[in-house]
Amino acid sequence: MQQFGRPLYAIALTLWVGALWAVGAIVAPTLFSMIDNRSLAGAVAGRLFTAVAWVGIGCAIYLMLFQIVEKGAGVFRTAVFWIVLLMFLLTLAGHFGVQPIIAHLKASRELLESVTKERFDTWHGIASILYVIQSALGGALVVLESARR
Repeated sequence: MQQFGRPLYAIALTLWVGALWAVGAIVAPTLFSMIDNRSLAGAVAGRLFTAVAWVGIGCAIYLMLFQIVEKGAGVFRTAVFWIVLLMFLLTLAGHFGVQPIIAHLKASRELLESVTKERFDTWHGIASILYVIQSALGGALVVLESARR
């Protein structure tokens, strides 16, 4: 398993953290600065964040399974495992908890403009905080893994 597993582990880690950083720090801000229609920019960014969430779910599952196979019960004494698990849980919370609320608020925005906008802004802020935490944890994970080499 090491022959293919470890390189795939490195690729999964790179893909997940790279996607988090690229979309969150480069692509989404660029969309909003270049597209005058904020609704369209938001829709495109939303699709990209959805793709990043699914990439994260897949990568997290692989990363955790690889660590469990490699370290057995000792995996629960490693910071790397707990960081991956926390990032995974944050991804699930954001994608399956916060994003559906945001989507619902976007759909009803025209009905109750002021109240819905405040709620949308609050939930969007929560989503942003979750994303920033994931991105920071991803950075910590990259540093920990590179120090192991």
